[in-house]
Amino acid sequence: MAMWKVALSLALIAAVALVAVTLGAGPAEGGEDTTYDVVILGGRVMDPETGFDAVANVGVSGGWIVRITEREIRGKETIDAKGLVVAPGFVDLEQHGLSAWGIKTNLRDGATTQMDFEIGALDIDEWYAARAGKLQANYGTVVGQEFARMRIHDGLALEGPDISMPRFADFRVAAGEDGVNGWSVTRSTTEQMNEITAILDEGLRQGAIGIGSTVGYAQMGITTYEMFEAQRAAARYGRLTSVHHRFHPSAATPTEGPTGVNEILVNAMVLKAPLQIHHDNDYGWWENEEKLAMARAQGHNVWATYYPWTAGSGNAGATILEPDTWEKAMGYKYEETVYDPQKDKFLTREELLELAKTDPGHILIAFSPPRKEWLPLWLKVAHFTVASDSMPSLDGKGNPLKWDSPFEDYAGHPRSAGSHAKILRIGRETGVPLMHSLSQLAYWPALHVGDTGLKAMQVRGRLQEGMVADITIFDPKTVTEHATYKTGQQGLASTGIPWVLVFGTIVVKDSTVVKGVLPGQPIRFPVEEKGRFVPATKELWLETHTAIDDCGCHADIEHIKK
Repeated sequence: MAMWKVALSLALIAAVALVAVTLGAGPAEGGEDTTYDVVILGGRVMDPETGFDAVANVGVSGGWIVRITEREIRGKETIDAKGLVVAPGFVDLEQHGLSAWGIKTNLRDGATTQMDFEIGALDIDEWYAARAGKLQANYGTVVGQEFARMRIHDGLALEGPDISMPRFADFRVAAGEDGVNGWSVTRSTTEQMNEITAILDEGLRQGAIGIGSTVGYAQMGITTYEMFEAQRAAARYGRLTSVHHRFHPSAATPTEGPTGVNEILVNAMVLKAPLQIHHDNDYGWWENEEKLAMARAQGHNVWATYYPWTAGSGNAGATILEPDTWEKAMGYKYEETVYDPQKDKFLTREELLELAKTDPGHILIAFSPPRKEWLPLWLKVAHFTVASDSMPSLDGKGNPLKWDSPFEDYAGHPRSAGSHAKILRIGRETGVPLMHSLSQLAYWPALHVGDTGLKAMQVRGRLQEGMVADITIFDPKTVTEHATYKTGQQGLASTGIPWVLVFGTIVVKDSTVVKGVLPGQPIRFPVEEKGRFVPATKELWLETHTAIDDCGCHADIEHIKK
């Protein structure tokens, strides 16, 4: 054999071995006499990446899709999918209710991969270790800029495996006990900015998927340069920054939403770094989507998410709900737009301000009337991905729900229960091609995250042989959400999704989540031995941008990116 052929063969073997180490054992071979772990028979198999759309049988073994064929196949477990769509499991990048109840409810909504790209976490190693082998859906997180700022500006230790949702509201309350929410309003010195960036870098070293920023809640505290440094920290690893941008959801010049998007989009483009924009479903979304599409056409990995609801949700102490913003800038009336799901009533201005003082972590629902017109349009935009923005799983008294708590006990935004089925239902009623909806729900989020180099997402969001068997099976004629804003209905489970598989294991069977089955896989980057943090200093900036080398040319700036 020629030497180049030997070298090529060895390279291919090494590549396969690397994938196996990263993802676990790959798909097995499937012949005519194979008995698969699970077979899905007679369904309409749809793959958004290749456009495959045909009635076929699917054989699953070892957590992988091994066979898609028109021929008869058999398995240890059989799912009759006649009349149903067999689709890649939905990928949710903004699931903040990562408790047992929240995960269970989102499985009923078809979401097999549930990750928090907004609030994120700290102590990334501990966060993943505490969840290993204990969750029903795939899970992952970014490292949270908000938490890093709390450590530096509020003196909170924030140590352990649960520095993440759903406890973020408690941390916000603790941060403000001295009368100042430092993480939100305090501007960093250069030294403090470097300390914050170093914390973010350590999270990335430990395998965080990227950096999550809530600069929209800290628009007075996070300077544009600190935001740039955060995005640069992620860029050094080739990873994404995921941002609730500075002026979301303002509609008033000069603080309208697109201005906030401009900041982070410019940063991403000059850094050649991935960017995900959270809930681009308010004023100026059309401008933002156009710019993102133009940037993608130039080769940039940038995209945004939306959720299909006319109201948002947040805590009572959020700056967006302050009168100067909500009443003056947005032009909204509290009595018509700010709803307390635990008290089942709209709040007056006085009630909101009192609640912000006495219980700033209290979760509220805030309506945005223009979304009624915009919502049907969002379903038609390419690469506009669906993310539920699910909220913490609490009852009407603010107590955490358990896995077997009734769906009726949930008090909060209905997006926590019905966002994905609602997309399918609205798409059906308005004539959106089903393949397009599946791209928004599964393929495009997996594609963009996978393009950052995250191998676990390169084999999800597709329905193909050789892909991970995260599969959602639904009835295209009847699938619908049942969660509404009404008390007692806010957490009702979706119907028309009778079967869901996570890593080849049936977790929803005949529309019931199977208790005690925990196949969820961690979605993360490998831990690195050394971090990549580079402190920002005046001296480095001057050396980089003002020095003249021997030839009279400006010094190479590449080293500042490394």
